[in-house]
Formats: sequence, structure tokens, C-alpha cells
Amino acid sequence: MHSTQGIKIECVKGDIADQPDITAIVNAANAELRIGGGVAGAIHRTAGPGLTKECRPMAPIKPGEAVISSGHDLPNKYVIHCLGPVYGRDNPKDKLLADCYRNALRLAEKHDIDSIAFPALSTGAFGYPMKEAAKIAFATIRDEIPKLEFVKEIRFVLFSDEDLKVHQQIMEEAFS
Repeated sequence: MHSTQGIKIECVKGDIADQPDITAIVNAANAELRIGGGVAGAIHRTAGPGLTKECRPMAPIKPGEAVISSGHDLPNKYVIHCLGPVYGRDNPKDKLLADCYRNALRLAEKHDIDSIAFPALSTGAFGYPMKEAAKIAFATIRDEIPKLEFVKEIRFVLFSDEDLKVHQQIMEEAFS
């Protein structure tokens, strides 16, 4: 865990769809904002069919974009849906990935959200190397922190021990 300018930043191993103490979770969405594999599948299955229905008119979204919906049957008030870049296809990949984190945090601010949980965006089926993606994520968050008024907690929810280790290491480097 790290604390900077009154904002708590932490990395945990777990399920992004099971973060009951967080106001908004971030979905690693597909362009159509529909149920998919990985993070999107877990979130949509837990949220129930209302999420897909609410998201339909917001689709499609482009890489780097973020949109917000209610949490439906999730324990969270909101879901922020981000379309990360597909590694090797969507360019400039580093800017598009940074835009995901930046746009999610800006939506959180706009909706007075105090806590937000991110998965490792673009690292699953979209193929972004974990370490490179984590560096972009934490650098973007570090740059956005001075602009945050409402967000007081940022959590990364990682799937494996290895992903957790990588994120904790990069977080320490970014904020030391």
C-alpha cells in the first residue's frame, strides 16, 4: 500500500467483481460493452442483464475511451467501462492505455466517486505485457493525483500472485 497526497493506492489479489468496499470498479470492456471473457465476463455475470441493457446505447467505444454505468447487482454503485488498446494493433498503444486510466479517474471525479478499483487493463486477451502496462498505469495515476478532489482510494485488483508482485514493485518505483 502507498499513500500520497491523502490518496491511498494499493494492490490486492482478488476478483474485481467482488470489491464491496469500493464505489466504482473499472471494467476492461470490449468495444460493444457486452459480456465477454476475463474481467468483462466476470463483471457482467455478477452485475446481471441490466448492465448489458444499460450499456447498449453507449456502444461502441474507441480504445482509450471510458463510459460510466450503474453497478446493478454488483456491490458497487458504478462501473466505469474502459476499452484498452489491443497490443500490436491499436496505436499509439502507450497513450491509449494511459487515456483509459486518465479518463476513468476523470469520470470518477465528475461523479464524486471516492474509491475506484482497476483491473490490469489490456493485459489479458488484448496482450499488453504486464510490466509495461503497470508502468503506464502508475505513471498516469501519479500524474493525475494532483487533480483529484473526490477520489481518496485507488485499488488494483490482480488475478494472480505474479501479477500482484509486478504491480506492487512498479507501484513502489512510481511513488518512491
